Amino acid sequence: MTPEEVGQRMVALLAPAEVTPSVSGGQAHARATVDVPPANWPDALRAARDDAELACDYFDWLSAVDELAGGFDVVAHLWSTTRRHGLLLRTRVPREAPAVASVVDVYPGAGWHERETHEMFGIDFPGHAGLAPLLLPPEFEGHPLRKEFVLASRVAKPWPGAKEPGESEAGGGRRPIRPPGVPAPGEWGTTPTPAGAGGVGEGPRGGTPARPARERPARPAPGARPPRTARPAATADGPAPADPADRPAPQGPAASERSGDDGGTP
Repeated sequence: MTPEEVGQRMVALLAPAEVTPSVSGGQAHARATVDVPPANWPDALRAARDDAELACDYFDWLSAVDELAGGFDVVAHLWSTTRRHGLLLRTRVPREAPAVASVVDVYPGAGWHERETHEMFGIDFPGHAGLAPLLLPPEFEGHPLRKEFVLASRVAKPWPGAKEPGESEAGGGRRPIRPPGVPAPGEWGTTPTPAGAGGVGEGPRGGTPARPARERPARPAPGARPPRTARPAATADGPAPADPADRPAPQGPAASERSGDDGGTP
């Protein structure tokens, strides 16, 4: 079945509910996308599984999308292993007390995904008996995948350093750029502007001054250097002879014979 046929089949199965079919992008990988009311969410997944023409017997994944004032879109992707087509089901829940019925009884594999979505977005799934924390510690507060959630690491992590030559030691580093939604240092937490910004910060506390440049030892004057000894020039017969003073002292029995030493005899 084509994505258009899959969408029209879902409309017929869920009538008279208000169902809106569409087709996602992706050209050859396009999927039928069907928006259903929250009250028809379990019925939509059950119809996609039990209908002989759709036969979506494989549950792929479930998650959510934060639409800010519009609420949250709960999204589930199903696949038919026999018909070789996919189906993307969506339903929108309000931002205040978001909830939609669990589909664990339809697809048991949705249990893990509903726990993650509940933890990351704060969406409740009535009928799910084990919405315990899955990825975060029990004492964690908030829902990290909501768009209004401030990621502390984006604020507390210092500026990574110089991006151009000469920015780190001499000051004049780049001004830190806040990601969208992250408040200024003077409005959230105790985060000073990192070193390298020339002491210019965004909040009332200002910034941390840059480190002083390293001091280099003074170079000697040209007349204070010792004169160099000129080496003999090379001849046509070969390279220049080496200075006898530079030759290593001979060692061993041969050295004793050349020096006239007879082994200690007076």
